Formats: sequence, C-alpha cells, structure tokens
Amino acid sequence: MADNIKAQEQRHLDSVISKIKVSETDLQKKIKSTKKDVKDIYANFNNDVHLKTSTYSGMMETAMSIRQQQQMLSERENRQEYAARELGTLNKLEKNPYFARIDFREGTEDHDETIYIGMASYTDKPDHYLIYDWRAPISSIYYNGGIGEVTYQTPDGEQSVDVKLKRQFQIADSKIKTVFDTEEVVGDQMLLDALGGHSDTKMKSIVTTIQKEQNQVIRDTKSELLFVQGAAGSGKTAAVLQRVAYLLYQYRGNLNSGQIILFSPNQLFNDYINQVLPELGEQNMVQMTFYQYSSHRLPSIKVETLSQRFDDQFEPQTQKLNDFKGGLDYFKAVSAYANHLNTEDMRFRNLMFNGSVMIPKEKIEEIYYSFNENYNLRNRLSATKEQLIKILNRKIHVEMRKKWVEEAVQNLSREEIMQMHKDGEEEILNTDKEFKFLARQIVVKAFRRVQRQIVRAHFLSINNQFVHMLRNVPNILDLSKHGIDAATWKRDIEATVGRLKEGRLSLADATAYIYLYDQMTGKRGDRDIRYLFIDEVQDYSAFQLAFLKYSFPRAKFTLLGDLNQAIFTHENSRKLLGELSSMFPADKTRVIQLTKTYRSTAQITNFTKHLLTNGEEIEPFDRQGELPAIHVEPGVDAAVEQVKKQAEANLAEHETTAIIGKTLKECKTLSEKLGEIGVKSTLIRTENQRLVKGIIVVPSYLAKGLEFDSVIMWDASKACYPDDRDRQLVYTICTRAMHRLTIIATQELSPIFKAVPASEYQMA
Repeated sequence: MADNIKAQEQRHLDSVISKIKVSETDLQKKIKSTKKDVKDIYANFNNDVHLKTSTYSGMMETAMSIRQQQQMLSERENRQEYAARELGTLNKLEKNPYFARIDFREGTEDHDETIYIGMASYTDKPDHYLIYDWRAPISSIYYNGGIGEVTYQTPDGEQSVDVKLKRQFQIADSKIKTVFDTEEVVGDQMLLDALGGHSDTKMKSIVTTIQKEQNQVIRDTKSELLFVQGAAGSGKTAAVLQRVAYLLYQYRGNLNSGQIILFSPNQLFNDYINQVLPELGEQNMVQMTFYQYSSHRLPSIKVETLSQRFDDQFEPQTQKLNDFKGGLDYFKAVSAYANHLNTEDMRFRNLMFNGSVMIPKEKIEEIYYSFNENYNLRNRLSATKEQLIKILNRKIHVEMRKKWVEEAVQNLSREEIMQMHKDGEEEILNTDKEFKFLARQIVVKAFRRVQRQIVRAHFLSINNQFVHMLRNVPNILDLSKHGIDAATWKRDIEATVGRLKEGRLSLADATAYIYLYDQMTGKRGDRDIRYLFIDEVQDYSAFQLAFLKYSFPRAKFTLLGDLNQAIFTHENSRKLLGELSSMFPADKTRVIQLTKTYRSTAQITNFTKHLLTNGEEIEPFDRQGELPAIHVEPGVDAAVEQVKKQAEANLAEHETTAIIGKTLKECKTLSEKLGEIGVKSTLIRTENQRLVKGIIVVPSYLAKGLEFDSVIMWDASKACYPDDRDRQLVYTICTRAMHRLTIIATQELSPIFKAVPASEYQMA
C-alpha cells in the first residue's frame, strides 16, 4: 500500500516537473529574445535617434525620440530582470517542487480539493495552481491543525474547511525519498529528520517544519507589538525570518525589504542568518546591531563595543548605574530636560570665521529665545537658522571691504575670473562693478563653511548640553530611589566627561546622548521603516526600546527573546515585559510563548532546564541522544588535555564543535594552550569574523543565537562562575549544543550545576 502511494505520488511529481521544465524553456526563450531586443536598441540608437538641434521644434523632436528609446530600453530590461527571477525560482522548484499535500472539503462542496504546498507558487496556465506558495492564505491549513475542522484567515475573513488528508514529502533531486501521512500539524518524523542533521555555518529555512505556534508568529499582521518569548532553541529567530518573508509576500507592492529592519545581537549572528531570506526568494532586510546603529549616528565618537560592555558589567557599581541609565525613569528624565530647553539652558557655541568670532553665542541665545513660547524645539531651531543666515548675508557687504578680499581679487587668475562669471552668469562689467562682483563671489565662497555650520546646527553644543543634562538629573528625579548617591553620580559624570574628551562613550550614555540630540534638533525619526524586529531583546534596556520606538515612529515592533538568557540586563530582564506594556496600546499588543525546544536532544534540554529557577515550563522535543558529560580536572593543564581529547572525539562525528569560554581573555589563553599541544582551532575574537567548520573557540557573548553540533563549556568552575548572577549566562552557553554537551571545570564545579539531578548527566 505504502509503495503504491509512493509510486502514485512520484508520477504526479514527474508530471509537475515536466511542466516546470516546459515553463523553464519558455522563459529561457523569452530571456534570449529580450536580451536580443536590448542589444538591438543599443545598436540602433544612433540610427533611430535623429539629432536636430538647429530649431526649437527639432530639439523637442530629438528629446521625445531619446525619451521613447529610453522607455523601450527600460521596459525590456525590467522584463528581462523579472524573467530571470522567475527562472531562478523554477530552477529551485524543479529539484524540490513541494513538501506537502492537503486534501480538504470546503463548506457544502460535494468533492474534495487537493493542493500541494512548496517554497513558491507555480501555475501552468492562468489561475491553475499546481503548487501553492507556503505563504498563501490557503497554505496555512497545513500549519494550523491536523485532520478535521481547520480554520484559516483569507482576505474575505475566516474560512473553515474539513481536512481529509495531510501528507508530507521529502524530495531530493526530483525524487520522492519518503512519504508519510500525519494527523499532526507537522509530523514528528519530518521534524526528526530535519533536526537530526549537522549544524551549519548558515541558518536554514524552516518552511517545511513550521509549528502551529510559530505560524501564529509568522502570520500576525494586526499587532503593533508582537512579543515572542521562547525558550532556547524554540525556533524564535527562524520563525521571525519566515515572518519577514511572509510580510513581503502579503504586502508585495506596498512593502519592500528596505522598509524592514532587524536589530540582532552581533555581526556574527547577522552573517549566520543572511541566507534564509534569499533561500525563500526574498531580499534581505536591513540588518544591524544596536552598537552599529549608535556608531552610525555618532561618527565622531567611539561607542563601547560588545566585548568592553561584557567585561564592564562585572563591576557592581557600573551595573547599578547602567541599570538606572537603562530604565524608563531615566528616559522620562531626559525627555523632561529636553522640554525644559524650550524656555532656558540651551548651550551654544560661537560661529567663527578666519579665527575670529563672527556671531557670538550670546547673540545666538538671544535669537533662539526671542520666539514665543508656542514654538517647539524644532521650530525654534529652524527660525534661529533663518535669522543667522540673514545676519551672515548682511555681513557679506562689510567683509567685501576688508583688506584680505582686495588681495584675493588681485591674485585671481584669468581662468578663475572667467569661471566666476560663468558661475554667476554675469558679463564682464566696468572696473568698479567688476571689483564688487569678484569681491562678493570671494566672500560668498569663504562664508560657505559658516553657512554649512548654521544649516547643520553646529552652533549647538551637544557635548556641553549632555554634561549639563547629567548634572541636572538629580534635580529632575530622586537618585537615591535607584540606589545611587550624589557622590557616585558625580564621579560617573567626571568619568563620562573624561571619555567625551577622548571621543568615547559607553553604550548607555551613547543612547541618551543621541536621544537628547534628536530632541534638541527636533529630529522626528525614520518614518520609512514599517516593521522593526529585535532579536535577543532581553539584552536591551527599556531606555533603548523607548528610544527605538521614538526613532522609528511608524514601525510595528516584533520583539523576540528568552528572559532566561539575559547576559547584560540580568534580573532587570524580568521587568522588561511590564515596561514594554507602557509603550504600546494594550489592545495592539500580543505575547506568544514558545515553550517547546527543538535545537537540542531531549537529554541536553532536560539538563539545561534545571539550570533555571523556572525551567520546568520548557518542553523538550523527543529526539534522543547521550547525556551531557561533566569533567572536573585537578588543574588547567589536565583540563586543556581533556578539551583536546573531547574536541577530537567530537570532530570524528560532527562537523562543528564550539568551545565556549566566559570572556575573550579566557578564550585567547585556551586557544594558545590548545595550539601548543597541536590542536588547530579558530578563535572568534570579534563579531565581524565568519563562522567556520571544525573547532572554534568563542566567548559567551558572541555565541548568542547560534547553534553547534557539539559544545564544550570551558572552565565551568566555581572560580569562574561563582554565584547566581551567572545562572542565565551558563544556561545560554549550554543551550547552544544540538547533539552533544561537555562541561569541563577545574578543581571545583560551579554551584550553579547543583540544581541538576545526578541522573541527568554523566560524571566523568
């Protein structure tokens, strides 16, 4: 029976592929013909376009002729580009046309309908679909339920169908490898096969194995805030990348990839996920880290890097200050201070020309505050710029009479004089008028730098303003409620001033600095971005999220994270949901919980969930493997030997093994020691490196969001991870492993592992 079904399905597959091949041949002919048209248009351009420039009507005729040729060329090139894209899709479909079949009955219909679902739609004639795109409304039947009554959303509202058959395929190189019927959303066998493979240096699409909960994430179009809280390995990131592809499909023509931005944990992760959307036939959205965004906004200031930020957090006082600077109270304080600038305290700089003060800061302040109280900061600044330009223009006549201008006129070459007349569209005049004309041209050119400073608002002193704001914070709110005394705050201001003098800022200060600048200058944010995604949101502060909401005012937000994996915000991550709820309307906010984890074997998941205080909510997928192993060695040399032994054993079975240490310094030391005993490894020093196969040594903060066949946690000792503050970090490290987890400690194991029952691991 099973063989008979497989044979029938293979015949159907062969029929679909033969039609795809016919379509490919037709497209190839079309591309060839269009290429020839483009070539002919270029070749005949001179013959078809007659240049007639002696009369006005002749010039018009020439212009029309050129325009006609350009339009024809543009139309052919667009047609060629579209056909090439279509051909690329068909080439992919030929190898693997679809992955599912559904038979269902709609309403009062007297017959069943059969559809096949694949990575893209395919019709052999208009409106005759042989394959439906996985993103089409009807395809959600596949993801939303098993056999029986299933509802799905259509452009006309909710529809119900009676699903009779749900069949899944594994197809490779145009041949059906396996066929299985399932009553589940996605059959466990398909998931097992997908999850049992090796990890890769690039994330893959999960279209064939999307789960019902993930499908809710993908197809949500109503929420202004979609918060996806998911355990490590629950497919948050993969689902969100499919969500981007779905939105681009759903709103094609009204939304493009340039209007979607993804903030990711590090550049290494960006590199890891950058093939998923192209694999789905879509262009990548804008991808950056918050650090990159801050650095882009502050080109002349060096913002604290991920590595520096990770090392700094272990200072208790720094952590307390960063917690305060990351809070909504501080965001409100900066907003209140900016509002206060509408009446007083704006800091200004002199406008200089040739080493002298041209417009003193006192005069600029007088102009700025001369407008009535109805002006907001944006209008006030705009009106000030207008007045300053007028003052600058009035100063041209005064400056023209100065000695340096007379000397500059006398030193002009004939070519320079001719150029000035050409630019100024003036005929050569009598001597007196000629001198005035040339003098004016020289002064106007010399004043351009001052004019640019006015237009760019360089007369504002953002550094002084920021420091003035910091000094005023104790007047706006009570710092003692945040566990900060006056002396600590004063010391922090001095440290910030020192950093500013060196052209540096911490990330927490950089965010407040940019926000204050935007308030001062009335910047309204980027209104083109329609969807904003943040991955690993638990490592963002409420201040950063409020700032991003201000900076992208029209965007709908999708935030994904695991509050159990906060490596920067620690206990503050628990407050995050509450703080978010105050930023978005409650009726437009949706929280989706993903508790089932797919990345790791059941043994690794059961081990890692005991590392958490509330880990019992995490549900492992039933993929079996070996128990995690713990080694406690007497000293560093013995521990390094054990790493060598384990890494070599891992490589014999797996393509990638990651040795994850706490800090970059520890990883460097380990990499050197491994090199001395003949183990070749790649040290991931910065987020700009590429992932490679083999043995990699990576610091914990760069492993976020990544997965590896096997993981060795380096130095899980009490000395390195002494108390509960590191619990979430230890959990993050251990949950990177797909098939094998090894923990190596020296002398004494970290007390964090005491919560794990002895039956969940093997002690070597």
